[in-house]
Amino acid sequence: MNSDSDLQIAGDLLEVPHLLQPAREHPRTVAEFAGLARSLAADRAQWAHLVEYDATSRWYHRLRTGPGYEVWLLSWVPGQGSGLHDHGRSSGVLTLLEGELTERTHKGARTLVAGAQRVFAAGYVHEVVNDTLEPAVSLHIYYPGLTAMPFHSPACSTEHRAAV
Repeated sequence: MNSDSDLQIAGDLLEVPHLLQPAREHPRTVAEFAGLARSLAADRAQWAHLVEYDATSRWYHRLRTGPGYEVWLLSWVPGQGSGLHDHGRSSGVLTLLEGELTERTHKGARTLVAGAQRVFAAGYVHEVVNDTLEPAVSLHIYYPGLTAMPFHSPACSTEHRAAV
């Protein structure tokens, strides 16, 4: 710091209330949505009792909504997958709560374990699959709320890869 400066901060800046931003009731930034997902993941009492497992189709439950966003809880039994898709005009945060999932994109595959978090923009194409022998639970936040989930053929993914 320049010792000739007339501006110096003494004490704890956080003790000056008028300099602090009030806490927002709803997230507005990517970091705030990711933070919301982490706080929900840490509070099992908000979601664990709601989880169901369905061997015939993926189970999902809308956990919460806010201005322009939705929070979804999904369960995945072994072998279940989403199919190759995007989320239309919605961006999102995927957080794995329990188990293990594989995310596949045109760039390859990655294993997601409990606590893993993926943030994606509108138009992001991926497939999520439970390749393990144990069930998994994930939390998904979409902004704006999910209105479309177009599916893609594997050939479309190859064409997309070639174009990039």
